[in-house]
Amino acid sequence: MSKVVGIDLGTTNSVIAVMEGSEPTVIINAEGSRLTPSVVAFTKNKEKLVGQLARRQSVLNPVNTISSIKRFMGRRYAEVEGERNRTPYEVRRGKHDEVRVYLPSTDAEITPEEVSGHILRKMKEDAEKYLGESITQAVITVPAYFNDSQRQATKDAGRIAGLEVLRIINEPTAASLAYGIDKRENEKILVWDLGGGTFDVSLLEVGDGILQVLATSGDTRLGGDDYDQEIVNHVAEQFRKDTGVDLRKDRQALQRLIEAAEKAKIELSSVLETTVSLPFITADREGQPLHLESRITRAKFEEITKALSDRCVKPFRQVLSDAKLDVKDLDEVILVGGATRMPRIQELVKSLTSKEPNRTVNPDEVVAIGAAIQAGILAGDVKDMVLLDVTPLTLGVETLGNVMTPVIKRNTTIPVRRAQTFTTTADFQPQVEIHVLQGERQMSRDNRSLGRFNLTGLPAAPRGVPQIEVAFDIDANGILKVTAKDLGTGKEQNITIKASTQLPRDEVDQLVEDAERHAEEDKKTREAVDAKNELEQRIYTVEKSLKDAGDKLSEEDRQNVEKALEKAREALKSEDVETMKKGTQELLDAASKLAEELYRQAQQAQTDTGEPGAGAQDAQAGPQGGEGAQGSRGASEGDVYDAEFHAKGDKKDEKSDEH
Repeated sequence: MSKVVGIDLGTTNSVIAVMEGSEPTVIINAEGSRLTPSVVAFTKNKEKLVGQLARRQSVLNPVNTISSIKRFMGRRYAEVEGERNRTPYEVRRGKHDEVRVYLPSTDAEITPEEVSGHILRKMKEDAEKYLGESITQAVITVPAYFNDSQRQATKDAGRIAGLEVLRIINEPTAASLAYGIDKRENEKILVWDLGGGTFDVSLLEVGDGILQVLATSGDTRLGGDDYDQEIVNHVAEQFRKDTGVDLRKDRQALQRLIEAAEKAKIELSSVLETTVSLPFITADREGQPLHLESRITRAKFEEITKALSDRCVKPFRQVLSDAKLDVKDLDEVILVGGATRMPRIQELVKSLTSKEPNRTVNPDEVVAIGAAIQAGILAGDVKDMVLLDVTPLTLGVETLGNVMTPVIKRNTTIPVRRAQTFTTTADFQPQVEIHVLQGERQMSRDNRSLGRFNLTGLPAAPRGVPQIEVAFDIDANGILKVTAKDLGTGKEQNITIKASTQLPRDEVDQLVEDAERHAEEDKKTREAVDAKNELEQRIYTVEKSLKDAGDKLSEEDRQNVEKALEKAREALKSEDVETMKKGTQELLDAASKLAEELYRQAQQAQTDTGEPGAGAQDAQAGPQGGEGAQGSRGASEGDVYDAEFHAKGDKKDEKSDEH
């Protein structure tokens, strides 16, 4: 059996590692480096260059050199406006709103998955040369806050590279796996992962060969690239004021400036001042050459990037809150990602945690090492090690009133399966639409739509009769599959969330922030929906009871109930919460009198004949029985949702033992 490799597919650099015996080893690439730049270029001769060779020629060929492609993986064109406006290469919209990069040298377009595939293939070939054998399987890491679409895109990139991706694991989890392999004491570890394009913070418990993720949070649009961009903007703006020329509008000049900004950022981690020097950067209107020279102090750098560093604080606090832990409960803090070398980040971590960060792990390599260990676990080379990861956001379905009904809560350990049983809310409903959502808000519109599918061919039946089980399965890769099954007929339909139907914009922690900010607003909206649903249910129940009563009611009693129904329908149209509540109460009062009269008639019939009268059956048609029982039970038990389908209960299946 060939080796299974672990790959850290990074925004700026990528790393590949493998288990050799009981020890993970970082594989040196063909250029003699442990890091492979995540850069792909196409020359005028249509030659493809990957890694260091691509980076070296980027200044002379900026429009055909693709870097930081990870930020475009699994995302729609409309979601990446900020990113596409600051790349030297041209980003275009595909016919399905996907991102494509235009290459003038080949007059063709290429997808982010293809670009990543080229990077992975180069690393695969380097590993094959190092090991002297064919490589066909890999474990690839992704940011913890990558959504299903981005995870699918990463798997697709692996397939393009000729790799079977055995597992997608979260980068902070991989880092902890590398750190905890020899640990046997129970420890709570905070992983602060600030890479080139993403930021994750995770809290894990390590001990006795088990690594369990307690909580995770992050920002998929925050990383070292953003710090570089602030330097670019600072220097370019100074140059524009001095010369009237905006370097950001010149692709070649921009590429030179981006590279110089990254170099300055790195230098400022060890020195207090550096100079961005770019001779012959451009020319003035007369064609005279212009030179750029700008001094930047560490203090100035930290000033212009303060807003970026401040964005790290909220995910940190969120992860502690989700795990229900305090700072004093932390045993260890690990820094992951090259951007954590910045003194300001190290100071921030130290001030927030009151602990000196652990620097025994190489922040550039630790994720790939963890991926290699996971690969070793899957291949059977690493024993007595179990990895328990979590899903970062709540998953659920849309129910009546555009309400999000959760099925799997965020920070639930994966792999996992959860199921709920729903029913219809319309008589003889032939199908139900299952709308799958991800997010923390109560209303559907405020969450991310993952996909829709229909369960058709439902038998003709009154509302409330069909039993439809909706099951959510999240595999060890964090990829979701949703199944809907009619328990009566056995008909089944499912959807695996694909990249083309996945989440939009992936500053996913913004969902949690929105939930907090709009909590009161959501509460009021939900109250209005609940009031409307209850009133609709009462109107339906009373109408049916009135019909079933037939001529057993006096004309006066019938008119009183019909008047109450008319007022209830008017209240429903108003959509005012208080008006609907009042309408519901008045209708209940009228329905109660209706039930009393029917019950009295039933008793009278029994007294007259000595047997149960004809009205006995009808007495059960009131608001406390028959069709009305569904509404009453839902209100008291809290497990029934008026929806295009109603929740009847919750089944929690055992988590898979396969990790």
